[in-house]
Amino acid sequence: MTAFTVRVSDETARKLDQIAEKLDRSRSYMAAQAIEDYVAREEWQIAEIEAGLAEANRGEFASDDEVAKVIGKYVKSARQS
Repeated sequence: MTAFTVRVSDETARKLDQIAEKLDRSRSYMAAQAIEDYVAREEWQIAEIEAGLAEANRGEFASDDEVAKVIGKYVKSARQS
């Protein structure tokens, strides 16, 4: 494991301490968990963006009719509400 220092506002540290206390965990555990969750979410998002760009580069786009059908589905739903 690697240790490093992160600076946060006093308010953020106070909130982190409150959450850690309620969950019976340490501040360090909670901060590490938050960073791990953030990294996993960002990795997923970047991978999805890269996959979408690769599809676009291959010319894999929805047709005008496909887009119109999806939009029509939601426009009809909104009008019926």
